[in-house]
Amino acid sequence: MRVSVNIYDQIYMLAFPYLQTRSNEIHIPISRRFAENLLLKEQGDPEIVIPAILLHDVGWSMLTEDMQLKAFGRVDSDMGLNRIHEVEGVKIAKRILEEVGYNSQKTVEIINIIDEHDSRQSVISDNDRLVKDADKLFRYTSEGLVLYLIYFNATFEDWVAWFKSHVDSWFFTQTAKTLALKELGKRLA
Repeated sequence: MRVSVNIYDQIYMLAFPYLQTRSNEIHIPISRRFAENLLLKEQGDPEIVIPAILLHDVGWSMLTEDMQLKAFGRVDSDMGLNRIHEVEGVKIAKRILEEVGYNSQKTVEIINIIDEHDSRQSVISDNDRLVKDADKLFRYTSEGLVLYLIYFNATFEDWVAWFKSHVDSWFFTQTAKTLALKELGKRLA
């Protein structure tokens, strides 16, 4: 029996070695599910959103763990280090998309989304909006919250309050805001 692997699975398999840091092997599949959920309710192109969410954090593999910890968090984040993961992610994503023979026009938007996906506060397209929302929704899951509790010194209550205070400023779609509050409700239950 011959097993057929779809293009998204091919992209993920090629990205997987680059995701073995910062718990991205957990983050990416969960963010993909959020992206698929958002695509059901919001305008976007799955042929751009899904590869972008699969590849958006491959660049973290180019930074040491110590550098990674300085690049994100509640305070004193080093946005220069954060920017490195975006720039390196673009290079890696471009190679992976070329290797699978991905549509070159769609690749351009995917690469543009990955470039500055954390550092750019505005959105460049409906697809970018969904990728940004799916990426941040991970923080609201039990897996995301546990990682923040492990990496940073704060209580569960502090993190939940901090996440709740950012729902309106972090998310671009009403669907994502609703999902974030639903996830927070589960954490509190």
